[in-house]
Amino acid sequence: MSIPGRGDPLAALARLLASVEAVRHGRALYTLLFTFSTAGLLLAMAGSSMQAESQGWAVLQGVAAIAVAFYGSNATGMLLMDQARGRAGREVADAVQQALRTGHRLLLVMLAAMLAVAGVLGVLAAGLYVARLPLVGPFVFAGMVPLGVVAVGLCVLVLAAVVGPLAGPAIWDGLDVRTTLRLLVKQARERLLFTALMVSVLGAMTAAVGALSTFVVVSGGRAVSALAVLVTGVELPPQQLMAGLFGFGLRSLGPAGAPVAQTPHGVAALVGGGMVFVLAIALPGLVYLRGVCALYLSVIGERRRSV
Repeated sequence: MSIPGRGDPLAALARLLASVEAVRHGRALYTLLFTFSTAGLLLAMAGSSMQAESQGWAVLQGVAAIAVAFYGSNATGMLLMDQARGRAGREVADAVQQALRTGHRLLLVMLAAMLAVAGVLGVLAAGLYVARLPLVGPFVFAGMVPLGVVAVGLCVLVLAAVVGPLAGPAIWDGLDVRTTLRLLVKQARERLLFTALMVSVLGAMTAAVGALSTFVVVSGGRAVSALAVLVTGVELPPQQLMAGLFGFGLRSLGPAGAPVAQTPHGVAALVGGGMVFVLAIALPGLVYLRGVCALYLSVIGERRRSV
């Protein structure tokens, strides 16, 4: 499979800014909400197993949480890729099945990238080992310092700006491992600065959506906690409701010294707050996943129809 050419920078920016429309994608939102909720539940179960000294169950539940988060995020990305391409979206079950069939490709791409970085670090370590020699060592070290700094810095930049954002969308779009690696190498060699700038814009957009979500959660949480006391007469510490809105539970509130009401209403506040917390982190996640799909389509030069 051949790799298409470049896209237009202005069109890429416009496509990236349109990624905020991902919050209106119902199936993707439900899939990511279920993914985060299930993964969080499994992590909580793993924590309980650790406290009960059931190490085996804790490991299994932790691995299950990672698997759910990985394949659920891939399924959500496939749904958003359909939206970014302007084509009819697949069903959630089809996206999950496709994620289970192709998720290993993303793992192989990431493994290949890690091996490449390990090779660079190995060469750097060999050069630094030579720098231990008494006569030529200082001269070798003087050359290895700038080379090592630039090489390691570029590796980190490529991982953060090229491999991380583009590997997933390439797999979601049906590319195999070899073609994906060729795409990543070509992008890192020819348009690294452009891609890094676009990823920075996407990061700022995601942070802005996260800040707006936090504002809604904080302002709404304070109002509801006040009304809960006035209207229902429930003696619920405001800190408990606010903690639930940020994903904390009874186990974490007690050691922190926060007031806890272990009543049905108190537990219900934590459960309801946890649901709001999952929604608040899902919205920035949707924007980011849709954004990397838009960035990928810009890289390969595709033109997306308006959605």
